Amino acid sequence: MIILASNSPRRKELLSLAGLEFAVDSANADETLPEGMTNPKDVVEYLSKVKASEIKDKESIIIGADTVVAVDNMILGKPEDEQSARQMLGMLSGKVHSVFTGVTIMHPQGEITFSVETKVEFYPLTSIEIEDYIATGEPMDKAGSYGIQGKGGLFIKRIEGDYFNVVGLPLARTVRELKNI
Repeated sequence: MIILASNSPRRKELLSLAGLEFAVDSANADETLPEGMTNPKDVVEYLSKVKASEIKDKESIIIGADTVVAVDNMILGKPEDEQSARQMLGMLSGKVHSVFTGVTIMHPQGEITFSVETKVEFYPLTSIEIEDYIATGEPMDKAGSYGIQGKGGLFIKRIEGDYFNVVGLPLARTVRELKNI
């Protein structure tokens, strides 16, 4: 049995898209980072492992994942409020940023942790575009304050890498790792 250690509707949708049967069991993991950990790759790998470790079923395959957006060496999490969403979208406007997703797959024989980076370039955004987007409510539960699979996709000039990674799970790599198990 596969257990997704996440309540993310996007991750659930992606695993379903891959034709996988799975259950969801998301514990409230402590996402406090070790002191000095700031590298986005290290952060997402660490947090994916923390999330997967919360599930105590040792007979199943457990998938934990974490996604962050990083621009100018700064990690952008989910916005706390509209003002922080406005600030994040302004930081992304006209720039290339990276989306990192870390995945940990725990199984009875061991575990694997990896991360995937996708580069995303935004068109320059006007203040009206930012305000209209914030008014949709879409940015409020997404790393970096946007969803590529929704209205936020209208801001994307180009991507380099795995589209699904930006949605929240590097699906092809995850499925390949599951097949290896």
